[in-house]
Amino acid sequence: MDRIIVAVGSTRRPKVDAVREALALIGPSLGDAAQFDVAAVEVPSGVRHTPLSREDILKGARQRAEALLRIAREKSEPWKYFVGLEGGIDILHERGARHVFLENWAYVTDATGREGFGQSGAILLPDPLAKRAVDEGVELAAAIDEFAGGHGIRDAQGAWGVLTRNLITRQDTYRIAVISAFASMLNRGLQRPLFT
Repeated sequence: MDRIIVAVGSTRRPKVDAVREALALIGPSLGDAAQFDVAAVEVPSGVRHTPLSREDILKGARQRAEALLRIAREKSEPWKYFVGLEGGIDILHERGARHVFLENWAYVTDATGREGFGQSGAILLPDPLAKRAVDEGVELAAAIDEFAGGHGIRDAQGAWGVLTRNLITRQDTYRIAVISAFASMLNRGLQRPLFT
């Protein structure tokens, strides 16, 4: 049985567990009889704590995965896939109104240069929360704790869980983003989808 190690650029439980859940679902498409292990390594994103544009969210996810790839090369780690996860804010203007969305993205690559991005969707932030995070520059983790009257929410259900009453959690969104990123990477150039 092959052992495939997937490196994740975070040690936060919702992110690491999301990758494990995604691998349980897509694992057979990545390696028929493979066993998957996750190596959680804290690496910097290179972007602000709460990115304020889709471009910065994508950049943060990519930079996390690229940092893992550098570590693997320097230390001869046996990691096969490298996953960067980043959440942040995307601001859209429509009909004179500002819409502030929370988005979670994944970037997956391997040592051969195959790569893919995946997104989980987006959720509109309520105005008071958007004002704290965007206008006042408060990190979203602190702002959601204030908003919900809790502590450490990003390591539990996340802002997604608070805003959807736990119908969708932070972990759920990252799982979807990881599956989407692997599909994007592995289906590139194929005549038929890999995930059928």
